[in-house]
Amino acid sequence: MAKSKDIENPESRFSAVLAAAARLPGVRIDREAYLRKALARYCSDDEIRSAIEETPARAGIPIETLDKAATDSIKYEAAKASALSAAAGIPGFVALPATVPADLAQYFGHMLRIAQKLAYLYSWPDLFATDSDDLDDATKGALTLFFGVMFGTQSANTAVGKVAEMMSKEVARKLPQKALTQGVIYPIVKKVASYLGVEMTKQTFAKTVSKAIPVVGAVVSGGLTLATYLPMARRLKKHLSSLELTKPSHRPTRVKGVDVEGVQGADQVQQQ
Repeated sequence: MAKSKDIENPESRFSAVLAAAARLPGVRIDREAYLRKALARYCSDDEIRSAIEETPARAGIPIETLDKAATDSIKYEAAKASALSAAAGIPGFVALPATVPADLAQYFGHMLRIAQKLAYLYSWPDLFATDSDDLDDATKGALTLFFGVMFGTQSANTAVGKVAEMMSKEVARKLPQKALTQGVIYPIVKKVASYLGVEMTKQTFAKTVSKAIPVVGAVVSGGLTLATYLPMARRLKKHLSSLELTKPSHRPTRVKGVDVEGVQGADQVQQQ
């Protein structure tokens, strides 16, 4: 009975889908490999090396450059997600029991992929630092908040901003475990997960309807994915690019060709 209630609980439902999507092949992004590839068109080898060893912000890479790389990644992931969604829509109504779960899983998988890519460009730490198939609670909390931002929840925006502020103040290279799992951020994570569980059910219904007619269902399904995925990814990009982690206090200051740490940022660290 308790197990049945957990399945029906929106928070538990979303957490289960998130964990399942994270286990799909190709969903987890290698931070180093991604930054090297994403920044290759725009940055020098030294800048890329510094971005990998530290963060893109501390490497002094202009926010405009990061925005371009982010836009490239969004377009790539959106096109891929839309194509796969259309392919899943072709069988039509007869194959609904098989296609809807697969389509939803790949859709969430692509949301996870773009969330990681944007996080790494905008100076968040490696979200999958371990080889474990299971998400640790802090990573699950951060990804839940990222999804909340993508779905337009103000509480998720606020919480992501607070997490970024915590990391910037501590010059941290990992997520604030306590805040995300039992501290001030945790209640917001649970609230956002519950909201996303409800929205996920609505989305599943929409995709079910779109697949009711073969071929036409493919076009509708692919279009639905593109129409929802793009604005959500752009919403996360806009929010992450505005946070404390990307601010000048976390970037080297160039003086006559020599990189030195910004005085204001250094003062702030010393005061803390």
